[in-house]
Amino acid sequence: MSTPPFHQEARRIGELQRTQQQDEFRRALRALLMRPLMSPEHADFPAVRRQAERLREWFAREAGWPLHVDREGARLFKRPADLSDPTRGLPGYDRRRYVLLCLACAVLERADPQITLKLLGDRIMQQATDPALAARGFTFTLRTASERRELVAVCRTLLEHGVLERVAGEEANFVHESSWQHSDALYDVHRRLLAGMLAAVRGPSTWRTEDAPLDTESRLQSLVAELRVDSEQGHRDALRHHLARQLLDDPVLYTASLKADAQAYFINQRGTMAGRLCEAAGLVAEQRAEGLALVDENGQLTDVAMPAEGTEAHATLLVAEYLAQRLRQTGEPTLITEAEVADFLRNAVGRYGRYWRKSARAPGAERELAGLTLDRLHRLSLIVRDTDGLHPLPAIARFSLGQTEVRARNSDTLSLLESLT
Repeated sequence: MSTPPFHQEARRIGELQRTQQQDEFRRALRALLMRPLMSPEHADFPAVRRQAERLREWFAREAGWPLHVDREGARLFKRPADLSDPTRGLPGYDRRRYVLLCLACAVLERADPQITLKLLGDRIMQQATDPALAARGFTFTLRTASERRELVAVCRTLLEHGVLERVAGEEANFVHESSWQHSDALYDVHRRLLAGMLAAVRGPSTWRTEDAPLDTESRLQSLVAELRVDSEQGHRDALRHHLARQLLDDPVLYTASLKADAQAYFINQRGTMAGRLCEAAGLVAEQRAEGLALVDENGQLTDVAMPAEGTEAHATLLVAEYLAQRLRQTGEPTLITEAEVADFLRNAVGRYGRYWRKSARAPGAERELAGLTLDRLHRLSLIVRDTDGLHPLPAIARFSLGQTEVRARNSDTLSLLESLT
């Protein structure tokens, strides 16, 4: 008996709807990985709201990350597996700027629904007089252009995350010595997103002074300490969540970096785990004897793209090939000094310098360029750095330069395109 035409059409429509639902789920999941604190103005927020229940279940099961979604925004409490990883954080932020960000959030928590840039700066100055901050050498006065620039950078971070919404004015003139006294901006404060800035299990204000942890490591651990079931299954769930967080958040997971129990679990389960994570997030697994990487082929989920355009990106690719060759020659990680990398880049100027910016070709510029390239490689988990130098890690062997192709864009400009093998 043949299937009636309307049944075939209904089946086709059903399959199309399931495909569309899966595509939307994947898009929403990827968007939350890139922007864990999401305002309603984000392009993917409607998809996140529609897929909220399924996303909550997936993140809780695979990574142990809670997800809260309502009409005012979404917050994926995306806690890293390694709290001490120095490669994480907001671009351009150091310890001082993070202090300013925390002070700004504290001010906004007590502020009216609207606040001006000047008023925010004045109240941060008041907060900065706290004896505990002064004892650590922290001051903030707004008297210098660098301090005002820091305040503007913090405001733009809060604008980017939807905590502030500009109503009038502009921040740019606030930095300049001649105009800052007469420049201002007005913001709406979105408290729902402000409350989600800290991805902690327990807020620091809940600790009594006499019970609060004393050192930085203990404080970090106390903020994210999660309740775990004291059973065999609870232990396996904790291991799975820890590994999934690394795979979703880090460029590569090396088996040797894991503790014994996590290493045994990973060796047995990494294929299954990779399959689930890749199917949901649209990633591709690269499994090697040394570990596992989940690769985003279009680079959307990558904080540090490689290869990419620009002098630093091109130099990074050249240094990666140089270090990969050194690793292949020795067959095991070997110590390489930053001076050796700088020497390599100085010698590369003759061949590739015409494609680099002028300042990178100046005598002595190779030292700064070496530092920038090694920082990128460190953030990609392709090298490990210590006080004596650096060690290339196994994943760097995947970067090998192919044949250089030079294409003319016009009569005056040439672009160098590097291919990966």
